[in-house]
This record gives sequence, structure tokens and C-alpha cells, in this order.
Amino acid sequence: MIEVVEIKEKKDFIAFVEFPFQLYKNCPYWVPPMKAEELTVIDKEQNPVFKNADAAFYLAYDDGKIVGRIAAIINWIEVDRLQKRKVRFGWFDVIDDLEVSRALIEAVKGFGTAASMEFMEGPVGFSNLDKAGMLVEGFQEMNTMITQYNYPYYSEHMEKLGMEKLAQWVEYEIKISSFDESPEKVRRFGELMLDRYNLKVLHFTKTKQILPYVEQMFTLLEETYNKLQTFVPVQPYQIKHYKEKYFRYIHPEFIKCVADEQGKLVAFVIIMPSFTQALKKANGKMFPWGIFHILKAQYFNNRASFYLIGVHPDYQNKGVTAIIFNEVQKLFNKKGISIVETNPELEENDSIQNMWKNYEHRLHKKRATFSCTL
Repeated sequence: MIEVVEIKEKKDFIAFVEFPFQLYKNCPYWVPPMKAEELTVIDKEQNPVFKNADAAFYLAYDDGKIVGRIAAIINWIEVDRLQKRKVRFGWFDVIDDLEVSRALIEAVKGFGTAASMEFMEGPVGFSNLDKAGMLVEGFQEMNTMITQYNYPYYSEHMEKLGMEKLAQWVEYEIKISSFDESPEKVRRFGELMLDRYNLKVLHFTKTKQILPYVEQMFTLLEETYNKLQTFVPVQPYQIKHYKEKYFRYIHPEFIKCVADEQGKLVAFVIIMPSFTQALKKANGKMFPWGIFHILKAQYFNNRASFYLIGVHPDYQNKGVTAIIFNEVQKLFNKKGISIVETNPELEENDSIQNMWKNYEHRLHKKRATFSCTL
């Protein structure tokens, strides 16, 4: 008999984090997260997002064996400010048993109903900066550091349970040529826009040079994406948390900013060297060898991943992205990077996807969230 239990004890949270390591043990495409970081994210004492969110974490058991997990989340900024009475579900992993999925989804429904929510959606995290979307195409592709992998039967379970797709994302793999062979119109247009709008490109060599611009980057993110269906404002204490969580992974040269005459940011891009293989080798542990693989990936890599891109609305569709891509092209050529993956982009986000049309690319993954009324 399937039993779903809300977890409270430290040992159970460890089991919650470790369950996917068992489920995907023999899967060549699943890239494990760092266990310590996963525990920090779901720890109410360590993750400041709990200042504006409530969550419950559940494990499903069958005859004493863990067979699934799920988190139920309410982001009160989304509920109160955006007037979306939604309970989110995330950290969803399950064996191929529809009844286990049903029991886990019912647990989230109960959590949402108790808080007077009207519908549920997932898989998502606490905010836009967490992993989101269930893989629905691209099961023979490895996930990146900022995305998640799942087996094909996950979405089949959702559909059988009467869930419908809500948000849908696409991901691209882009081939990088030499700068001289890059699209001429992108190069020419980028140079033209720098002169026309009196813009300048900011380059960084040290992390401390970037820190004064971090708040501006998050402001730009809000201005870039606040019209998209999944957007929820990120709070200052969350910005501090994400700064501490991710900036240690980013080489300063992999951040490019564009500023106006007054020094205000109008666009930026954050790129990460691909940590896919490093995380696969680390298998969830930073020590003793995980840190070695991470450091090696930072400096010796032929692949990279776009993490965040922001462009102020006043400069969208004005060629500022061409400026960014000129600089990124130079960086990739300098670092020997020949392949780059995009982060998940909502299908309706044409302004971002238009950037890839000038490069050799392939759409290699699709993911979606699933929703139902309560």
C-alpha cells in the first residue's frame, strides 16, 4: 500500500535529496545536483525564500521503500501581489507507477486546498530562478546545471491524471564558429548600435568588479520578463542568496554588460562553462574530488551554457542583443568554446529566440509545466 508522509526530520530530508540518485543510478543522461546545495535550498533556516513562501515536503513509501517525492509550495508574493491563487509543486521524482504519482499529486492538492488555493502547477521551484519544467522531448540529452532531467513516463503520468500543459519551454544547442565566420550582419549591426545609442560594453576580470552591478542585473531581469506568464518578482534577500549560491561558479569574464552614457545597465548576459560532465563525475559530492572536477570545468571546457539574459524594454528590438553576441562570440573563441546551450526559454519569448536564427542551431529539448484546478 502506498503511503505519503510529510517529512520533518533531518534524516528524512537527506533521504528526500538522495532518492533521485537511486532512481537515476543507471541513467546516462541524468546529471546529479550537489547534495549539500539541495539540502540548503529546502532548509527553512538557510534559504531566505521562506520569508515569502511556505512549503511541505513529502516522501511516498511502498512496503517501507521510498518510491517517490514531491514538494508543495506557496509563494505568497505570487498569491498576494499577482493575485494567482496557485500552489506549486516541485522536486517531483517517482518510479513508473501511476498510483504513486497520484498519491503525491493528491498530497499537493491537499496542501493547496487547506490554504484556499485555486489551482496547482509544476514542476517549478520557489521562483523563476529555480529549476522548472518537466522534460517532454529530448530524453537522450543530458541536463545542464540549471535544468532537471526526468524519464518519459513522468509526463504520461501527468496526462493520465488529468493534468494539462500550462507553460512550455524550448532549449537550443548552438554551434560557435570563429569570429570572422560569425554572421556579418550581427557584427555590423552590433557596432552600429554601440555608436547610435552611445553605449559601452563592460568587461570584468575579478568577481569584486561585478558585485556593484548585481542588483541592477536583477532589476533588468524584472523589466525584461515581467510580462511573461511565469514571472514572480525576486526579493532583495533572494538576490543576496542567489549571488552567494551561483557567483562562485561563474568566471568574471563570462559576464558581459552593456551600459548607457550614465553608467546604467541596459543589457547583460551571464554564461557558465558547462558543468554537466563535472557534476556527473562528482555524483553529488563536492569532496574529495567534486571540487577538482568543478574547477577544471571552469577553465578547461569546450561547452558553455547561457544562464541569464536581460535587456531593458527600451532597448529590446534595437540591436542590443547583437552587441552582446559580438562580445560573447569573442569570448567563446578566446576560450575555445564551440558549443553553447541556452537556458529554457518560454515558447512565446520571441525576442530571445530570434537571437539564435543567425547561428547554426538545433532545438534539442522541450519541457512544460502541468496544471489542474483544485
